[in-house]
This record gives sequence, C-alpha cells and structure tokens, in this order.
Amino acid sequence: MRIFVPGRLCLFGEHSDWAGEYRRINPQIEKGYTLIVGTNQGIYADVKPNSTELIIHSSLNDGRHYEPIGLPMESDTLKCVAAKGGFFSYAAGTAYQFLTHYNVGGLEVNNYLTDLPIQKGLSSSAAFCVLIARSFNRLYDLKMTIREEMELAYLGERTTPSLCGRMDQACAYGNRPILMIFDGEQIDLIELRVSQDLFFVIVDLAGSKNTQEILRRLNECYPFATNQIQQNVQKYLGSISTEITHLAVEAIQLGDAQLLGALMTKAQTEFDHHVVPACPSQLTAKKLHLLLHHEPLSPYIFGGKGVGSQGDGTAQLIVKNQESQRKAIEIIQRDFPQMQALKLTISRQPDNHPDDTA
Repeated sequence: MRIFVPGRLCLFGEHSDWAGEYRRINPQIEKGYTLIVGTNQGIYADVKPNSTELIIHSSLNDGRHYEPIGLPMESDTLKCVAAKGGFFSYAAGTAYQFLTHYNVGGLEVNNYLTDLPIQKGLSSSAAFCVLIARSFNRLYDLKMTIREEMELAYLGERTTPSLCGRMDQACAYGNRPILMIFDGEQIDLIELRVSQDLFFVIVDLAGSKNTQEILRRLNECYPFATNQIQQNVQKYLGSISTEITHLAVEAIQLGDAQLLGALMTKAQTEFDHHVVPACPSQLTAKKLHLLLHHEPLSPYIFGGKGVGSQGDGTAQLIVKNQESQRKAIEIIQRDFPQMQALKLTISRQPDNHPDDTA
C-alpha cells in the first residue's frame, strides 16, 4: 500500500490548542481556535505488514538517509525507544499505542520520499505519526475514522519527549482548511471550503529555534498568570487570537486573499507585542522579520507571519495570484539564497492527491 501524508501549516491560532486545554483547570481561560491546512508537501511511503517487527527505511527532504531500524513489536522496547526522542521515536511511540490498544503485529515502512522541511514548524513529526497510524489502520483493517487515527497519532507523539498540542495531527485531513476548537479535553473540528484558489509561499528561514524551550516557557504562563508577561501571553492566545482567527475563517471561505494578508500582519504584530517577551531568546526571530519586511516582496504579497511555534523556523506569505507566487519565490531565492521557498495552493475543490492508493 502506498500512503501520502502532508505536513500541517497553522495559518492562524498557533499555541491555542494546548492553551485551550488548560480550561479544564482554569475555566477563565478562553477556548482555543486554530485555522490549519495541509501542505502540498509531505511524507510518501510504501507500507506492508510484518508479523513481528517495526521496520523503518527513511529518506529526508535534504537528501539524508537514515540507516534502517528494526524494532521488535514489544511494549517495553517501543516505549523505551520513544522516550529517548530522535527521528525514530515517533514511529516507535505510535506503534506502542497501537500495540497497547489493538494488539497488532508490525509494519515495514519504506519512506522513499520526503519533500516536507523537517523541524520547521510544519508538523513533520505529526505527519510521520499519522503515517504510522494510517498504516496500522489500513493494513490491519481496524476501521478507524480520521479522528481516531489523529488521536492515536497524538498519543504516539506524546509518548516521545515532544510537547505537541492536538492541532498537529490534523494533517490527517489532507489539503483542506480546518477550524479546530479546543475546550479543555473537548475538541471540535469544522471542515471549511474556499470559494477562490488561494496562493501562499512557505519559507524555510534556514535559521534555528528550540521548540521545546518555546513551549516550556509559554506553558509556564498557564493555568494561572502571576505577572504582566504571563497575562499578556494569555490575552494573545485567548481573546486576540480568537478574534483574528474567526475573521480569517470568514476570509478563507470567501477566498479573500487581501483580508487574509492583513490579518496575518496583524497577528504577527500582536504576537510580537504580547508573546515574544515570554521567550525572547527563541521568539525575537530576526530572520523572520527580515523576510516579512523585505521591500522587493511587497508588490507581490498581501501579508505574512511566522508558522507553528514561531521563531526562526518557517514563515508563510500570502501572495496576490499564481504569478505573484512565482515572482515571490524568485526574489527569495535571489536575495535569501540560504532559504528554501515552497508553494502552497489551497484550491476551491479538494486536491486529488495520490494519498490513498493501494
């Protein structure tokens, strides 16, 4: 069976997934609202069952090839490998969850192509977890829904040292925009349709950031704020992010690229004011702001912002049309040769991506 799982781009509402979960402790915290979409890039694999082992062959987007790993489908081993972290921990953690919940056999996964940037805020780890979850589901005919695949993939990633929230695994829905609502333990999900094609450029900033440090520092602001910095973080991830995200949902359904651009610019400005002081070492993001304010790009873009946990990982730009998408990528390649620019198109109709072929 051949399976494709895209990455996940958080258009609006970053961090509000885990922040909204704190409502179970402090009901004064607002619900989290996140607007996400699957990328056009992702992880491709041929998969088949294996009676006793989890075997992974993997290739990354930068040309690196990991030595294949074979792990016995045995609970303690899988949990131990997951807890150590690293690339193979995500597969091990997800396999551990499926072994625990469904008592399945193993898998052989040949991840022959990855064109998704790794560790750049596009949920490459979640995509790999979903890939493993979908492989178990389909090869062992478990008849799980997409939501159930997402849940097991989430539990799998949380078996590792990752502090991911629950939005990441929505890459399971493919290249369609999704609004996710987080209210304590409750998650609601609304699939959106756009009336006009929307064109984006995703930019790997060729920088570095420590996502675990960002999450650690921001989680310190919850469930109860004890100073002004923490109050500002809760305000942004609450009322400010909620208002911007709701406006963005309307804009994306109307296909209004100009309004989406203005909302991205506003979201970044508010994030810089309210959230950056809680973790300035990782969130000041000089490369991100250099790109967002690069004057030669201005004729072609409506706006932009950071992606995922923010920092100098990845930026998203919404461009005026398909030709502007091409021109913006040209300029980035010329003026920032160390950066990698990728296309993202949200189409009026769902993409027929070759993801479910067997």
